[in-house]
Amino acid sequence: MTRTGRKQRNISWAAVAAAAAPLFATSPVSAGGFTRGEADTDILFTEGTVSVRAGGAFVSPGRSYATLMGAPVDGDTYTDSFWMPSLAIKAKLGDSLSCALTYTEPFGASATYDDAAQLAEYLTATALGILANPTTEMSFSTREYAGTCAVRLPAGPGNFYALGGAFLQSFDYKEDTWLGAVHMKDDGEWGYRFGAAYDIPEYAMRFQLMYRSAVEHEASGTFTPSAMAAALGITTDLPANGGGKLPQSVKLSAQTGVAPGWLVYGSVMWTDWSVLPSFDYDVGGLASSHKVFNYHDGYTVQLGVGHAFTEDLSGTVNLTWDQGVGDGADITTDTWTLGIGAEYKTKVGTIGAGLAVSYLTAGSQSVANEATYDATADADWAVAAGLSYMIEF
Repeated sequence: MTRTGRKQRNISWAAVAAAAAPLFATSPVSAGGFTRGEADTDILFTEGTVSVRAGGAFVSPGRSYATLMGAPVDGDTYTDSFWMPSLAIKAKLGDSLSCALTYTEPFGASATYDDAAQLAEYLTATALGILANPTTEMSFSTREYAGTCAVRLPAGPGNFYALGGAFLQSFDYKEDTWLGAVHMKDDGEWGYRFGAAYDIPEYAMRFQLMYRSAVEHEASGTFTPSAMAAALGITTDLPANGGGKLPQSVKLSAQTGVAPGWLVYGSVMWTDWSVLPSFDYDVGGLASSHKVFNYHDGYTVQLGVGHAFTEDLSGTVNLTWDQGVGDGADITTDTWTLGIGAEYKTKVGTIGAGLAVSYLTAGSQSVANEATYDATADADWAVAAGLSYMIEF
């Protein structure tokens, strides 16, 4: 193969994916609802007999309220920073079969509400004649442990791949309120993914379609009363139970070499967020909680370009639009993200680094749309930074 062809291959899946790997938080704040990480199944297309890639991204959202109940406020951001890890291990099991074990945290959210937001929730609940129990902190996290395989079949000038596997997803929910703390868990429910891909390595060309199934969680745990609850006569822990469905998704991605050392890539993903109209839980003998979202299905679109500066150094830049899925029950708006990444091949592996900056469009929530209080948010910014390391044998 000529040097030009070799350069194009150097920035095919391996280089651009490695350069982009630290940017798996391309939309740092609630991409597609509560979307966070994505399983690194691209490692299936690396050239090594055994490939290992590990990484992590630190994400700092910047969403804050501009008004509460019609009054201007100047509070801190209520969206908490978080860390997103990723791990993938691939092995070739023959000329036509590769399998990978992956770990990621696909969905999550974390928020801390200041005194002004708590007061807004209290006043709204009191006006509506319902139990006033403002939330001070809320978070939920998921973990995905997966196995995915790719079967390669020669087809025309390239290769066809059949992709498929299963994953175990856990769920962990925590909420602190004036009356106490709720902690519920679901240690694991099974899901699956499958898809297909076609590549022509000579032109660094690949098309891939991947489906990921929905997962329904039933969580259980404990409500621990606060001092305020104890003063009202609630002095012992109570059982808590709740649940909801986290969505299915379909992602179409493509890439191709366009000139010596240059590659363009992009993707479109649909996520079925309408399956989670609310998250509900009951505290035995005390009360029920109804967290309304009323999301509609969302789309995420990314376009990017990769370039090999040398045989060892490659870089990428991409732009991502994530459609806001909120309908006024909370503030989940469109997000525009600019990401840059680079990877450097050393004698003992490949190091990747990336940065992303997101612009969050303005939005609002209202009691009329089942929000817990009226609020607006101006346009905000968020940032993310990540590192990755890959080694092949």
